[in-house]
Amino acid sequence: MLGAICSFTSLALAGRELSGELNAFQIMLYRSAISLLVIVGFLARGGLGETGFGQLRTSIPAFHLGRNIVHYVGQYSWFYALPLIPLVQITALEFSAPIWTVLLAALVLGERLTVRRALAVLLGFGGILVILRPGVVPVESAALIVLAAAFCYAVVFVVTKRMTATETPLAILFYMFLIQFVIGLGPALPGLVVPTAEDWPWVIAVGIAGLTAHYCLTRAFMAAETGVVIPVDFLRLPLIGVIGWLLYGEGVEIWLVVGAGLIVTGIWINTRESP
Repeated sequence: MLGAICSFTSLALAGRELSGELNAFQIMLYRSAISLLVIVGFLARGGLGETGFGQLRTSIPAFHLGRNIVHYVGQYSWFYALPLIPLVQITALEFSAPIWTVLLAALVLGERLTVRRALAVLLGFGGILVILRPGVVPVESAALIVLAAAFCYAVVFVVTKRMTATETPLAILFYMFLIQFVIGLGPALPGLVVPTAEDWPWVIAVGIAGLTAHYCLTRAFMAAETGVVIPVDFLRLPLIGVIGWLLYGEGVEIWLVVGAGLIVTGIWINTRESP
């Protein structure tokens, strides 16, 4: 999960840098293409055996398709919102995903919804309300888009946890980037922009960070319950806050701090739950 945190933070930074040159569809297309090439290159070294392309065997193609349609919607929403609101606010609202994940894991995977986890959910929702303050200040559409992305991510997390029982991490990633590359061709090709020499390092960073983030996340799901794995990602909040302040001069409002504090407190209580 520490690897996933570093990768997701790098993805946010690279995506923000590219948002002025490429639209969200184009960023996602390049991300999928680069990640797919890296995976194919890695698998080719192992040939057709179990250490190579043999890892791609799957008995649940419908799960791969459904998972990646939902993830594509969530990822597009996230990239779309990147240039519109501060990075730290995006990250704080994105952290509603563990709240949805705990609920969905209880409903779909049969994981326990204990008193501690229910308290974590309540504190998480309270934190979201504090950050958005509906009825007190106008709620930005970009913030609602990030919340929608977070729910999509929660669905993906739960499906991924289910898939780790039969699928290898590389199979999950290969079909993820293959399906999303095919899906993304239609909306990305009209007016496609070829990155400049200055943009290519950021494009490559998006592809590599997206790949390593999901690989680390999948490996973490194989090691522990969903309700334990996802909350560790909250360490990303202070890191992205510092980056936003240093690179973009983004401030942090007290309401954001209080709301994020409620969410993190809830998740900390959840991580204290005995497995």
